[in-house]
Amino acid sequence: MGISASSHGEGVVEIVMDAPPVNALTVRGWFDLAAAVREAGRDVRTRVVVLRAEGRGFNAGVDIKEMQAGSGFEALVGANRGCFEAFAAVYECEVPVIAAVHGFCLGGGVGLAGNADVVVASDDAYFGLPEVERGALGAATHLARLVPQHLMRAMVYTCRNVTAAELHAFGSVLEVVPRDRLRDAALEVAAQIAAKDPQVIRRAKESLNGIDPVDVRRSYRFEQGFTFELGLTGAGDRHRDAFVADGAK
Repeated sequence: MGISASSHGEGVVEIVMDAPPVNALTVRGWFDLAAAVREAGRDVRTRVVVLRAEGRGFNAGVDIKEMQAGSGFEALVGANRGCFEAFAAVYECEVPVIAAVHGFCLGGGVGLAGNADVVVASDDAYFGLPEVERGALGAATHLARLVPQHLMRAMVYTCRNVTAAELHAFGSVLEVVPRDRLRDAALEVAAQIAAKDPQVIRRAKESLNGIDPVDVRRSYRFEQGFTFELGLTGAGDRHRDAFVADGAK
């Protein structure tokens, strides 16, 4: 369990998140994920990365129970820095990253999928940012890469979710397949990319990042500043404590 990476030959590296019960990653988990993605991208033999998960859903964001277990802001700062590193690792990976999303993709999951180069999803997948209900902000930068501007704003304010089918209609999800076909579908797309000249693909990734209209690192860091502010005012703790208490019922 945790974060694992394996090679499938022909330059395809599969990175898997497995953190029961809902793939809400601890501080260490986010940094481990960042390290695995960066290591894969630095390896000259890698041509494409597939990022997927085991269990009930793709990713439920940060481990709020870990964050609320201690006093002070150490866990909050750690989670924010860990997410920042993991999202950046996906975006800056030297080769294309394919996110294979099933079930829930929430909070930090949106950060990962939104920074991926390609998203393939199962027909039970849904995406959302519950941050406002957790006393935090963040990953709107990445949600804006998946949905139109006004829908993104409505999703942030109301914490509503969207389905993989809706994202497919927007063009931000490449394929929607049955759950039992998800891994195979992602690996099929990976094989198509891996079959191309690896030098050209690496330069293509670099060039596409270079023409992005939004600096995702700077934009996300700006969002995180308001999470810190909410933490200092007590609003963050109030909502996170309520979430943990509700889960304990």
